[in-house]
Amino acid sequence: MLDSRPISDNAQYQPPPQPEGSFRIPLHLNSGGHRIDAVLLEELRKQDRNSSLKNLSRAGLKRLFKERRILIKGQSAVPSSALAAGVTFIDILGFEA
Repeated sequence: MLDSRPISDNAQYQPPPQPEGSFRIPLHLNSGGHRIDAVLLEELRKQDRNSSLKNLSRAGLKRLFKERRILIKGQSAVPSSALAAGVTFIDILGFEA
């Protein structure tokens, strides 16, 4: 599902500006159609930059979606949002690295 290549391998891609006071998860997906809630929870548990998000429960993640604190390309996401193949940046408002 996830490609381990660094995002910087694509020199032409410019990431969107990161909202102030947010935690950013960059994803590089080999294929599209995956639900954001499943992919995001998996990636949050792998990272070591924010312990609060690393230990986030499914209920906690659901609350962040309900509070509209999870953004894709600056837009509020819903748990069932499908992710496209390629590079995607997910920002979580109210958390920092």
